[in-house]
Amino acid sequence: MKKDDIIITYGTHISRMVRMVLDKAELALSIPKHARIGIKPNLVVAKTHDSGATTSPLMVEALIQYLQEHGFYDIIILEGSWIGDDTKRAFSISGIENVAEKYKVPLLDTKDDTYCKIQAGPIEMEISKTALDLDFIITMPVLKGHCQTKITGALKNFKGCLSDKEKRHFHTLGLHRPIAYLNTVLHPGFILMDGLCGDLDFEEGGNPVPMNRIVAGLDPVLIDSYAASAMGYEPGEIGYIKMAAELGVGSMDLKHANLIVLEKDTCPVKMIRSRKVQVLAKAVTEKNACSACYANLIQALARLEERGLLSYYKKHPVCIGQTFRDQSGNSLGIGSCTCGFIHSVPGCPPATADILKGLLTGLNAK
Repeated sequence: MKKDDIIITYGTHISRMVRMVLDKAELALSIPKHARIGIKPNLVVAKTHDSGATTSPLMVEALIQYLQEHGFYDIIILEGSWIGDDTKRAFSISGIENVAEKYKVPLLDTKDDTYCKIQAGPIEMEISKTALDLDFIITMPVLKGHCQTKITGALKNFKGCLSDKEKRHFHTLGLHRPIAYLNTVLHPGFILMDGLCGDLDFEEGGNPVPMNRIVAGLDPVLIDSYAASAMGYEPGEIGYIKMAAELGVGSMDLKHANLIVLEKDTCPVKMIRSRKVQVLAKAVTEKNACSACYANLIQALARLEERGLLSYYKKHPVCIGQTFRDQSGNSLGIGSCTCGFIHSVPGCPPATADILKGLLTGLNAK
């Protein structure tokens, strides 16, 4: 696998999807033979993954199976939940504790670890000694929103390796700058991003959007740039992504990324009807849509709502879904299935940024 590769697969058979991605990436070949491997999920709070907040235990299990099949047994799962929450409870509630017991992989609550004071550029940080001592880190962030930084992904996932004191310090510094510098001293060997179900705009969950995708790569800046784009943002809008790129952590140039799609999405929409998603769905006429296409539309509508521009589409809903194949229409259509419409955003699935552009163009043309 190369630094500019982004591997994506869609579906609902999680174990199979993980295996496809790991085989394509040839992950086993990139790990030193006797490496001490750390798996870093996102367990910011004690919730199950269908809340949109935490990493799927089925993904963690499939990863451990792969590693052990390839002879890697020196593995640890490490995480430190956000201030005020209990990491051990998060391990239990999320289902990852059961996975760890099944495969005899130890769990480390980094809040119980010793910390090393490390100079990351101009900022001194308290970082988990275990995290620093690992030979190879596989980070498993969730593709989701964040109330302060708009998105959270691979770069921010290392925040769980800090002491609670340091987490507080990060917030006093505004998050973006210290997150960027943190990634100059902690480096992922591999990124396996959970895009199965992420929250629309909050790291704690509550407005989950099933997206049925897994994203993998080597460059945390590039992976987070993809995540930002998938949520309808320009990567440069996210402060810590831009700063990390400027510090040489990675590239945010999606135009020159090598996007490898292993399997297209054919999963029907199974939307968890949270309050905010229900509001956005009022702007949609959905008939047998695939989940990835619908999820990208919901993300684009969320960005439109942030600009105060959603009301038009509540009166004139956009159309999406396979039922619209070979049909025509005057409404704005989303995806290849609506190619017979007068105005349609092409793609299977169309990118969130393209959907947002189509929505804005439709408003300007009304």
